[in-house]
Parts: sequence; C-alpha cells; structure tokens
Amino acid sequence: MNILYIMFDQLRFDYLSCAGHPTLHTPNIDRIAKRGVRFTNCYTQSPVCGAARMSAYTGRYVSSHGAQWNGMPLRVGEPTLGDHLRGAGVGCWLIGKTHMNADTLGMKRLGLTPDSVIGARQAEAGFDVWCRDDGLWAQGPDGFYDRKRSPYNEYLKSLGYAGQNPWADFANAGADGEDMASGWFMQNADKPANIAEEHSETPWLTGQAIDFISQATDPWVAHVSYIKPHWPYIVPAPYHDMFGPDDVPPAVKSDAERDDPNPIFKAFMNGRIGQTFSREDVRDKVIPAYMGLIKQCDDQMGRLFDHLEHTGQMDSTMIILTSDHGDYLGDHWMGEKDLFHASSVKVPLIISDPRATANSTRGTTCDDLVESIDVTATILDAAGVPVPEHIIEGRSLMPALNGTPHTARTFAISEYDYSKHPVCNTLGTAPRDARLFMVATHDWKLIHAEGGFPPMLFDLKNDPDELHDLGRDADYSAQRATLYAHLHAWGLRMSQRITVSDDQIIASRTGRNGTGVILGVYDETDVDPAEVSSYVGKIPEG
Repeated sequence: MNILYIMFDQLRFDYLSCAGHPTLHTPNIDRIAKRGVRFTNCYTQSPVCGAARMSAYTGRYVSSHGAQWNGMPLRVGEPTLGDHLRGAGVGCWLIGKTHMNADTLGMKRLGLTPDSVIGARQAEAGFDVWCRDDGLWAQGPDGFYDRKRSPYNEYLKSLGYAGQNPWADFANAGADGEDMASGWFMQNADKPANIAEEHSETPWLTGQAIDFISQATDPWVAHVSYIKPHWPYIVPAPYHDMFGPDDVPPAVKSDAERDDPNPIFKAFMNGRIGQTFSREDVRDKVIPAYMGLIKQCDDQMGRLFDHLEHTGQMDSTMIILTSDHGDYLGDHWMGEKDLFHASSVKVPLIISDPRATANSTRGTTCDDLVESIDVTATILDAAGVPVPEHIIEGRSLMPALNGTPHTARTFAISEYDYSKHPVCNTLGTAPRDARLFMVATHDWKLIHAEGGFPPMLFDLKNDPDELHDLGRDADYSAQRATLYAHLHAWGLRMSQRITVSDDQIIASRTGRNGTGVILGVYDETDVDPAEVSSYVGKIPEG
C-alpha cells in the first residue's frame, strides 16, 4: 500500500462542506471523507507553520524537537518520518513545502555536506525530494524572504512570464490597467491573479504529484504539501469571484472580549494584523478570495484522485488530508494564527484506508482528541513499521480507522513560542519566557503563559465559541487546577531519551550478567558461577 500524505497550508478545519460550511462546497475532499474517517477534534502542535511542520515530520512535540518558530533549524540528527520509513524499505518523498531550515552549523560540525545523500536528507526534514518549493517568494529591501531556488518561478519563466520573480508579479498579483495590483495589499483580494489558472501554484504542484506517482515503482509515502490557501489572498479566475460578501460567515467575536482582556490576547488583538482583520470591509474582500483558493484546491484534489482512479491505484493508496494550522480571518478580533482559539489551532484531518479492515468506519466521524503528531505514528503503523514509542510521541490512529477498541487521549497539547513575534516587544517579555501552552479536553481549554501572565480558560461545553475568558475568575479555580495537573503530567513525560527504547532497557537488566561487573556479592557462591568464572581459580603464572 502507498500513502498519499496531503497537507494544505492555513486551511481552517471548518472551511469544508463535509465539516458544515454553509456555502463553500468541496466535493472532492468530501469524497475522501466518505471513503474514510473525519477526525473532528484534531489539534496542531503549534499555530505557526515551521513549528507545526517540524512536529508533523518528527512525530514529536515542539519542546521536544526544539524548532519552535519559522526559520529555526531542526537540529541535525533529529529522527524523522523519512528515517523511520526508509529503514523498513519504504521511500518517503517530498512534493511541495516543508518550511524546513537546515541545521547548517550542526552539519558542518559533523562533516555532513548538503550534496551527499545523508546531508541532503538532513537538510530536507528527512525526505527525498521530488520537488521542494515553500511558496513564499517575498522580496524586500533586504532581499528575498526565502533564498533557495524556486522551481515554481523557473516553471513560470519557462512559460514566458517576465521578470525575476513571477511568483510575486503574476501568480500573486492582479492587474490595475498596466499597474501591478499586489496580493500583499488586501484591497486587491477581489481581483483575479494575473496568471492563467492552469499555471498557478496549486495546479502546478498537483502536476508534480501526478508526475511522481506516474513514475514510481517501489512502495512510497508521498508528502504532497500545498502552499495554499495561505496568503497572499489572491486567486486566478474563475475562482476570484465565485464567492462574495454574502458567502462570508459572521465573525466569531464579542465586544466583551475587548473588555479587560488577558494581556497577551490584548497585544495580539491590537497588533496591525488584528486591527486590520477586525474591519468588516477587509473580511468581505479577503474571505471570498480565501474560499476561492480552497475551491481551487478541492478541484485539484479531483484531478489528483481521478488520476489514482484511472491508473488503478485508488484502492491501494491510503489518503491523508490535513493542514498545518488554521486562520482567524477576523474571529476574536484577530487575523493570521498565533493563538489557540479553534479557528487557529484546530485542523482538518481525514484519513481513508483502502483496506477491508477499515470498511466498518467508512464515512464516519471520530470525536476523539487527536494531535497532528498522531498522523506520523499512523503512517508508520499503516506501512507496517513498528512505532518507536521512545521517539514518536504521537499515537497511531489505526484503531479508530479499523473500529477496534482503543484508549483515546484525555487531553491535547499545543505550544507557541512567540519570541520572534512583535508582540514579544510589546509585552517586554524575555525570549526564554515568550512561550504559551494550551491544554484542551472535550469540555475545557486552558492557555498558560510563561513570564508571569495570567492564564486563559474557556468552557467549551457552554461557550463553544470561546468568547468568555474565565482565566481570572475565582469561581473556576478547580477547573484551572485540573487542567494544570494535565499540563504538569505532560511536562514530566520522558521525551529526550530517544537513543534507547524501554524494551532495550528492560532487556539489559534481566537475564545473566555477562559483562563481569559484580556488585554487592559476598562470595562466588552467591551468583551464577558462569558470571564470575573470570574471577575464581589459580592466579595466572607470569
């Protein structure tokens, strides 16, 4: 069985028709939900691209692998999904985005060169690369945001698009007469991107995925990782005007949220992004474009799934669809991601297993608490690779897919290091204290902030929209204590002893001691004679 591991960037959990969106129809993603299980309570490990993805690729929490923000390197030697699979003879390939930043100093220290096989895998989050393009080719006075080569830009140049950065000039910009209408300016979100639809990023990457699948002969796991519907919020025709302000759901927000808010929440709300997305005219421009980007993604899923059907591979391919994090889109007076309200921290997760063992759960939903790192464990389990529990901190979801009894999580964890965010300056927080932790159960959610700030608390059962912060309410001290106990138990987990498993430890302290280290023994009759045979008998003659 092959595994198609599809990740979208910044796709909200509730912007799919199978998740109940009232006006955005995603029949091709729904098609996979009908063939598999849709998990309704999946939490990302961090509401920021880089940290979330490094957790997905390692199967480990953010504080375990340490790559806590965009651009922070994943330390050399950190075991990844590709490392675990490759040891079992299964290829693990990248097609698209990772946001991986290589630990160049660590590689240099160990003598690993990027042009070697092992060096390249270290630099690419453990993947073998079919095509990597992180899809963020911003350019400012200090140069490019991403200084790597862009295969997508090279593709556009080969088609005759002008300039050095057609990603910015055409794929993510419209036209205002002869002037560029950049997608970076949200006032242009309702304009069509100045590019043929079939040449835009999502169709291009889908073509790369089809090319990979068409040539593959050995078992594979393919991580097809799309940049969209991540900003810039602009999409080519005909998707640019498929939706309008009437299709935009009302923002989930309340004036009460701005009355004496938690200091960290206040700092994010009052930042430029929060202030901009608090405007209804901005939402009316941006969200229809965001929906158009999702609709284009869904159409391309149809193209990809049709290829699997036409080539006879649909029934031998597990399909996983998810996202790295969500998008506030004006909910809670915020934009982007960063904090732990559902629109930011919950992600879609749909898994379709073609094997007969999953027949009983097809077309169902699972409300268990799930974390993104569980996908890593699930892929290994599905591929027949033992999950190394001393390394992988996620749990396999195969029991939920097969309808077999299992113990679900009691709580879910997400983390956020905001030390490189402007909010850190606003609050005057030291970098080592600029850390947030979320612990959520089915009924409650607690957000803990280092640096002496008060917590936030939400009653998810009676306040599912998370509009009333009970973090400083004396009447809810018992609920806070319970959630802090969960966070404390998680904090005491064994997370760094990854070179030796529990089974190896148990084996090392049972059975015969054949190493000759004999402690607490009065004479040789107290132990197995074989263990002390080197220490009894005549003194050797010289």
